[in-house]
Amino acid sequence: MIVLIVDGYNMIGAWPELKKLKETDLGQARDLLIEMMAEYQSYTGDRIIIVFDAYHVRGVAKKQKSYKVEVIFTKENETADERIERLAGELNDVRTQVYVATSDYAEQRTIFGQGAFRKSARELYIEVKNIEREIEKDVESHNQVQYQPKIPMKKEVRDLFEKWRRGDK
Repeated sequence: MIVLIVDGYNMIGAWPELKKLKETDLGQARDLLIEMMAEYQSYTGDRIIIVFDAYHVRGVAKKQKSYKVEVIFTKENETADERIERLAGELNDVRTQVYVATSDYAEQRTIFGQGAFRKSARELYIEVKNIEREIEKDVESHNQVQYQPKIPMKKEVRDLFEKWRRGDK
């Protein structure tokens, strides 16, 4: 199993559209990152955990699940780096390959010491954009495939059957 732990605010500060959105609405930037990572997760099947600092969101530590992505807001006196390091250590075993997405050099060195791999914000951004293009290609090719019934029939009859199938009158 592959687990990708994402330093949320690190990605927001590095990805062009998130960086721009952050200037006007940090909450929207967070939501967009979660949506992008959910799409990434559905394509790769990897377990995705996004960690956000409590520094930007005051209150109690909380964990939520959006789509199939785990989102963690750290406790008020805990940094995202501390939580990421702890998660990388806990999750890393012979059956699990842990990647940490961050461009924080000190963080990268620490997670290497725990046997985890790293992806820079730029690397992950490129992967996400490539996956978006692949999905667009898949959808486009799927839309081009025309349905051919096994029994030849006129379009009017096929349309009538489709209406009945959908429950339209």
